Amino acid sequence: MPAETHQETHTFQTEVKQLLHLMIHSLYSNREIFLRELVSNASDAADKLRFEAISRPELLEAGADFAVRVDYDADAGTVSVSDNGIGMSRDEVVANLGTIARSGTSEFLASLTGDAKADARLIGQFGVGFYSSFIVADRVEVFSRRADLPAADGVHWASSADGEFTVSNADREDRGTTVVLHLKDDAREFANGWRLRQLVRRYSDHISFPVLMPVEADGEDGDAEAPGEERVNTASALWTRPKAEIEDAEYGEFYKHVAHDFEDPLAWAHNRVEGKREYTSLLYLPRRAPFDLWNRESPRGLKLYVQRVFIMDDAEQFLPLYLRFVRGVVDSSDLPLNVSREILQTDASVAAMRGALTRRALDLVGKLADERAEDYATFWKEFGSVLKEGPAEDPGNAERIAALLRFSTTKSDSDSQDRSLDQYLADMPDDQAHIYYLVGESWNAVRRSPHLEMLRKKGIEVLLLHDRIDE
Repeated sequence: MPAETHQETHTFQTEVKQLLHLMIHSLYSNREIFLRELVSNASDAADKLRFEAISRPELLEAGADFAVRVDYDADAGTVSVSDNGIGMSRDEVVANLGTIARSGTSEFLASLTGDAKADARLIGQFGVGFYSSFIVADRVEVFSRRADLPAADGVHWASSADGEFTVSNADREDRGTTVVLHLKDDAREFANGWRLRQLVRRYSDHISFPVLMPVEADGEDGDAEAPGEERVNTASALWTRPKAEIEDAEYGEFYKHVAHDFEDPLAWAHNRVEGKREYTSLLYLPRRAPFDLWNRESPRGLKLYVQRVFIMDDAEQFLPLYLRFVRGVVDSSDLPLNVSREILQTDASVAAMRGALTRRALDLVGKLADERAEDYATFWKEFGSVLKEGPAEDPGNAERIAALLRFSTTKSDSDSQDRSLDQYLADMPDDQAHIYYLVGESWNAVRRSPHLEMLRKKGIEVLLLHDRIDE
């Protein structure tokens, strides 16, 4: 164990304390997802180093053979996940592991209830990431060194989820990060090679880097040293494979990796465009709204790859703001590898891709509305108010969006928005020349309005607009 110096004790941000308590006590039915989250983080770290090395090739002096390593010690009851990616400095460790660096956290926590199962579903929307470690571990250690720092600037982070964590210097020869989980007594099943392989193949088979584990020793001698490592995953980026070869379950697991969600998506669309511009897109409609849906400044967008090289997590330039709930991946063959946010905002290819991806996303929503009415009702309840932003923000697609809108009307039995404009037009009397609507603060307020009396007598249906966005 390397010598450690300059140890500091920090207190978790209040919101992290609440989150850790919730996960430890409410997520037991989903415990195994901790490995998916840690392997995803390790993969992201390798992606980020590979991208940063495009402009700073000296970062790869220690080698460009990226891999994620999963190991375990059954006797000690530990599981470790290591990568040789970008790593973290001391300041980054404190910032990334001691706080939740995403806007809207307070609103998320305010939405929690006393119902553990409901809270667990909210956690899925939130994206637990690193903190999922505490579902199965009563103590977690992190050893890390950033790729551009010397060995003496390695850092050791440790916590028992008791409200505090310690940070100290620790020599680390290799760049990257190792997360060590000291498993709870009732979670020692995970300190098992067969169990870990099963989870990697189930949740992380598509990770584009090799996931390596020790080869299990043969023979009766349980103390025999495992002869080397073996790759556990196929390391095939799912979006690059032909659609005919991909099972629905694989699409679902990949969505959970991309969106950090526990639930399956409502729908998805996988397309490859060839010709003047070549790119592949895989778009998903979530089943539930994320906690920060109404924070227009929160991170959003698709994961962007160029020729399978990761570029950025939240490429917001490819979809308009009213489609900020769409998750997925876009992989281009002809965007420049040194692409930056500034270039993306002005590049003609990006503008053309944005238009095509917007139409693709609206087609996906339209197909859901046409073919699966019950699922569309679920979608509308979660995202309908956001979709209503569309006609004002995207006039070119206003008619396409209008066909997807749903409203309460004087024919509705409740405040559920289940009437489309097409249905309204189809039921209009022949002598009716206009669409009538009434705006108010709530459904009860508009449905009881005296302005409706004469229209009701004439048999004219009125749209009852009571969402904040409607006016």
